[in-house]
Amino acid sequence: MKKPDTTENEEARLKTLRSLDILDTPAEERFDRLTRLAKHMFDVPIALVSLIDEQRQWFKSSVGLDVRETSREISFCGHAILSDEVFIVEDAAEDERFADNPLVLQAPYIRFYAGCPLRHLDGSTLGTLCIIDTKSRIFNKEDMEALRDLAALAERELAAVQLATLDELTKISNRRGFIMLSQQTLKMCSRTKISASLIFLDMNDFKLINDKWGHAEGDSALLSFAKIMGDTFRDSDIFARIGGDEFAVLLTNTSLKQANESIDRFRLAVDKFNKAAHRGYDLLFCEGVVEFDYKKKDSVETLMKQADALMYEKKSQF
Repeated sequence: MKKPDTTENEEARLKTLRSLDILDTPAEERFDRLTRLAKHMFDVPIALVSLIDEQRQWFKSSVGLDVRETSREISFCGHAILSDEVFIVEDAAEDERFADNPLVLQAPYIRFYAGCPLRHLDGSTLGTLCIIDTKSRIFNKEDMEALRDLAALAERELAAVQLATLDELTKISNRRGFIMLSQQTLKMCSRTKISASLIFLDMNDFKLINDKWGHAEGDSALLSFAKIMGDTFRDSDIFARIGGDEFAVLLTNTSLKQANESIDRFRLAVDKFNKAAHRGYDLLFCEGVVEFDYKKKDSVETLMKQADALMYEKKSQF
């Protein structure tokens, strides 16, 4: 049996997959509809929407199979995500890569497999839409096109999951996405007893930019501010546009002192941008910073309110 290799961009791929917050969630009709359609269209006993994490393939939707996941090491889908093309195994019992695979020798007794990779908006391959039969079969060009069409629908549904948590303009997390990701992170901090800090940022004079230079320039200012955040804060930090001209950052394993040092670095990066941009206005901001106490286990919403209040207190001094 040949174990599937890992993808070339495995770390980034897994980060994207986790950002969807879809693993281990209940079944949803919008995905189940596609697997039912695939089962009917191809007259197969099994159809799946499979997502591949570090060690397993997990089924967001499954028709004809009772289990919700299997090991990645024995998965057919683990092989399928390594290519952009539809991955086809016409007779697994005659294929040296799979002939002694437990999924071939035991239930569900796979003989035929066809899986179309599911790509995310950033190009990462997250899993497959696949069909499985207990008897060998030929898969022609028309079949492949039909499977690709169904996979494209599954990709749109996965994109909808992400877009619901992304800010449409800046493409960073929105308020909903920030709360979802941050609450999970704070639970981890409580469990492992590590520090975290939350920063609430508000751009100064944003209304003036819109009024004087127009809304297109206002959008450009927001985009620039978000980009500087992405370039300055760590990959492990969670940052988001909360709404309007307000942004937030959650920094894990970070004390209040360290968070303020991060703000200093961010302010230097913004100042550097202002000097180079020559836009007729400067990007300016005020911030509020609070430290998470894992003993109190405050919610992310509570921390945001506290940091927001501190930010407005500082803003009122200008």
